[in-house]
Amino acid sequence: MHTLLFFGDSLTAGYQLRASESFPARIQEKIDAAGLAYKAYNYGVSGETSAGGRQRISSVLQRFDTIDVFVLELGANDGLRGIPVRETTQNLQFILDAVRRAHPEARVVLVGLEFPFDLGPLATLGGGRLGNYAQEFNALFRQLAEKNAVDFVPFLLHGVLGQRHLNLPDGVHPNAEGQKLLAANVWQVLQPVLERQP
Repeated sequence: MHTLLFFGDSLTAGYQLRASESFPARIQEKIDAAGLAYKAYNYGVSGETSAGGRQRISSVLQRFDTIDVFVLELGANDGLRGIPVRETTQNLQFILDAVRRAHPEARVVLVGLEFPFDLGPLATLGGGRLGNYAQEFNALFRQLAEKNAVDFVPFLLHGVLGQRHLNLPDGVHPNAEGQKLLAANVWQVLQPVLERQP
């Protein structure tokens, strides 16, 4: 049985939902239906920033003798807090490097995010700083994926962001139906990765 590890924040954890409703659990269902020999582990922690992930990555990696596929989904809370993009990039690179050192054979999938606000007229405030931040934030994930030559999910929340019926009342976290769409977004990229593994 191969090991598939999801490492992320509340989007991965399935905030306020049953464990079976999180997108990693939904992906396990797709894995089983496809007859692939993988067990998915959900290491999502609600509220976690990339800095928090950097602090806990080594302890998580040590729990596994082998990791075949590692899915990294962090950065949403960095965007919400306006953490400098350079810091987020450095933290995510640290995590990617840690995975490569501990499990050099692992295939890595990086999950992209986009700045979670509808900027609208706000983009013109502050000399356009908010708009610049959004552009830099949105670009950092693809740049990291290309730099590290890893598989890339362009936008985890595609089709879910801003859709009231697919989110919890807070308007930020996907509900159970929204998590199904997250699973579909990730599965498009992940399925070929799993099928290519020996």
